[in-house]
Amino acid sequence: MTVKIEKDTCIGCGVCASTCPDVFELGDDGKATVISNDYSSCDVKDVAESCPVGAIIVED
Repeated sequence: MTVKIEKDTCIGCGVCASTCPDVFELGDDGKATVISNDYSSCDVKDVAESCPVGAIIVED
């Protein structure tokens, strides 16, 4: 599984980072960043669905 952030789409709302801080954080640019490829601490598909602008892409 691969998780990517579409930086041009991300609005930096922080839902992903607050829901799953082991995988996501807001970077210096104010946009979401994937910080870990260990997705066992949360359901990244649910987090992606929670993104209000659909900036999180989960590929199997």
